[in-house]
Amino acid sequence: MRGIFDDLLLNFLRSHVKGGRLRVVLPSGTTDEVGDKPQPFVAVHLTDMAALLALLRDPDLAFGELFMDERLQITEGSVYDLLAIAAQSVRNVKPAAWIMALRRLRDAAWRLFPGNPKAKAKENVHHHYDLDFRLYRTFLDGDFQYSCAYFENGHQTLEEAQLAKKRHLAAKLLVRPGQHVLDIGCGWGGLAIYLARVCGAKVTGVTLSEEQHKIARARVAKEGLCEKVDIRLMDYRDVTGSFDRVVSVGMFEHVGKGDYAPFFDRIRDALPEDGVALLHTIGCGDEPGPTNPWVTKYIFPGGYIPALSDITPVIEKSDLITTDIETLRLHYAYTLKNWRQRFLAKRDEMAKLYDERFCRMWEFFLAASEAAFRFDRTLVFQVQMAKHEDTVPITRDYIARREDELRKFEATLPPLAPVEAPA
Repeated sequence: MRGIFDDLLLNFLRSHVKGGRLRVVLPSGTTDEVGDKPQPFVAVHLTDMAALLALLRDPDLAFGELFMDERLQITEGSVYDLLAIAAQSVRNVKPAAWIMALRRLRDAAWRLFPGNPKAKAKENVHHHYDLDFRLYRTFLDGDFQYSCAYFENGHQTLEEAQLAKKRHLAAKLLVRPGQHVLDIGCGWGGLAIYLARVCGAKVTGVTLSEEQHKIARARVAKEGLCEKVDIRLMDYRDVTGSFDRVVSVGMFEHVGKGDYAPFFDRIRDALPEDGVALLHTIGCGDEPGPTNPWVTKYIFPGGYIPALSDITPVIEKSDLITTDIETLRLHYAYTLKNWRQRFLAKRDEMAKLYDERFCRMWEFFLAASEAAFRFDRTLVFQVQMAKHEDTVPITRDYIARREDELRKFEATLPPLAPVEAPA
């Protein structure tokens, strides 16, 4: 029998759903169809009253959990289509009073505990990055680049776009042969290897992931770069010494807002007077706020997506100069589409390795992330820093010129050895 909670949800959907068409079947058997255009079409079944109440009470957390537990079932269409419709539908909607109150409580907790101390940082990294190597192999490119690729045109493969990303970063860093680069959050070693192999740099990479550390060191040895690349299992806060260049790609999201000042102070202290640093991070185009609770609980504990207004004041206080900021908009949406399609193609293998709920969690994560980058003002910022105004050229022409030089040199090199699971 249809009740008040059915009406609450249906009235909201009728007023706000846009970007597609949605058919909803509620636990009572009530069915309705809403939306402003015929495609994409998604049919959803909420299996029980507790699921409906959870979605009304805390949609930020419940949406993903109900999909994981198969209590929110998609009978037509895909979870990506559903999340794309949702992202477009709630963009400018004022949430209900109880949802706002819940978000304010989360915001207060986030502000009360904004940092990411060393012990917690290692635990958080282990939660995500030390998962089975075979999981990441299902969807990443051959170089295991787990960050936003750089799509120079609409015809690049994921492998080509990830190589273009490394080339773009190297060009902005103005790396010269023999210079020493610190790579904070070096992952599986792909960028460190590129900077040594293509730019002739010496690289020190640091990571808190034991699995990444093992694989990166093995890769360095296989490429014959042990004299040029040193991969260390350590916290960036423990790094000492001076470096000509500092780069951090896809790691700043794990620093924690309370530790931004020490992060940029460490970069400043590491750079000589003519040094250059480059930060590549996911960011939001809205005002600052806490991370989605589902992402925090299941994917990136301790993670935080900064706004530019979070970043630039701390850089100013560190006595570094922001010499360039580039906003990559849809590049990550394209990257995530590739990852999601590759993951789905190997989904049966992952279900055997883990289980169905784990696969649904990852399917939701990749789809939600793609929808956020496509529709919800989630971006990537590349922030270049130096100590003096004249350290880098005064126009951006040098980036394309240097990319052309690097591209030509890449063509002379043999392909990289395949990335292999740790022994």
